Amino acid sequence: MAKVLIVEARFYDHLNDLLLEGARAAIEEGGHKHDTITVPGALEVPGAIAMAAESGRYDAYVALGVVIRGETYHFEVVSNESARGLMALSMDSLAIGNGILTVENEAQALTRARRTEKDKGGEAAKAALKMLALRERFEA
Repeated sequence: MAKVLIVEARFYDHLNDLLLEGARAAIEEGGHKHDTITVPGALEVPGAIAMAAESGRYDAYVALGVVIRGETYHFEVVSNESARGLMALSMDSLAIGNGILTVENEAQALTRARRTEKDKGGEAAKAALKMLALRERFEA
């Protein structure tokens, strides 16, 4: 049984609730345990995962959040840098599922977050667990 940390950037409560629902369900359906922590925004997610990884308490990580395009370049910075940070951590053999949605509008986010539609929270959790299994295979 794995211990998974869900790190959520809570900015849009109703969208995050949907992502969390999917992620938690996928982890529990796999027979694993989870904790959830909240950070201010998507840029803080990789840092929180790095801190948690140093503790050795978790086997895998799920990054959740929603970034909706606005009128400024900030969307690109947040989207690109949060993804880059997560990719850098995964290159250090951390099992991470990236469920940070980067979308044009709320309708796209809802479609991707709902469990009855694209269930990106659940997909991110499943990806983290698959990466954990792969790492364990190579460690054996």
